[in-house]
Amino acid sequence: MDLLHAVFVDPFAQMIRSPDLLAQTIWEGFVGGVLYSLIALGFVLIFKASGVFNFAQGIMMVFAALTLVGLHEKGVPAWIALILTIAVMYALAVGIERLVLRPLVNQPDIILLMATFGITYFLIGFGELVFGGNPKSMITKELFLPSGSIDLHVLGGRVQLQKLDIAAAAIALIMVAGLALFFQKTRIGRALRAVADDHQAALSVGISLNQIWVIVWFTAGVVALATGIFWGARSDVSFALQVVALKALPVLILGGLTSVPGAIVGGLIIGIGEKLGEFYWGPLLGGGIESWLAYVIALAFLLFRPQGLFGEKIIERI
Repeated sequence: MDLLHAVFVDPFAQMIRSPDLLAQTIWEGFVGGVLYSLIALGFVLIFKASGVFNFAQGIMMVFAALTLVGLHEKGVPAWIALILTIAVMYALAVGIERLVLRPLVNQPDIILLMATFGITYFLIGFGELVFGGNPKSMITKELFLPSGSIDLHVLGGRVQLQKLDIAAAAIALIMVAGLALFFQKTRIGRALRAVADDHQAALSVGISLNQIWVIVWFTAGVVALATGIFWGARSDVSFALQVVALKALPVLILGGLTSVPGAIVGGLIIGIGEKLGEFYWGPLLGGGIESWLAYVIALAFLLFRPQGLFGEKIIERI
């Protein structure tokens, strides 16, 4: 009886007694969820265009952040370093299309998946060779990202909002909304949807798969750069940061592998859910459940809707 009370009654009683703490927890989960959505968006874009689950998305985030910081350490001004890093991500997209995707056209999906593993370890080795393996600090001040916090006196208490978190959430939401509009309203976006539906039909109407793949991988690279900047600002920029990208996996399970809205909604569910779980239920399990709770949520979700909230149900006739 005491266990049932501790699990099903006491956490909700705490929420009612301290609504300001609940608001603080939801805000922190919201910021994390938006950044998870941004990571997941990179996976969704590449999967929609090529049918490839890009295991390298996490290391692309780290590599982009390391390139930015590394260029600045070599004396390049921050904003020029940012532009050069975007150029590097474009060169990476072209290289992947020419050297990896083009030779593997029409190969089984498992071959393409393993190719992204190869890209991952190549970028790890190349990144360590060029930038070293030591953690680096993100150049937040040089990029004019805000610091400090704002205190809001609401719900009978105080809610503290970090200015960097506000900027991260705002920029991430703008990027997600902009990309969603871009792929819904523009000619390139319509071409992407055509490629996602049927490669052969897209080729028959003159759509270049190679061009679309470069655009999508470059877009995923820019998304990785933005995510790397904000996650790097929260902690040091290092190769360990790619572990954060693994949180995109439960986000994709919840939202669906092919859905941009699903990436957003799934990210918010995971971000807010893991913060609430860590704060209110974590003490019952000794703490630290934030590292694995997202995967448990995703596993439970798979039992009821394997295709995700916005994923398409695949029906095969036998």
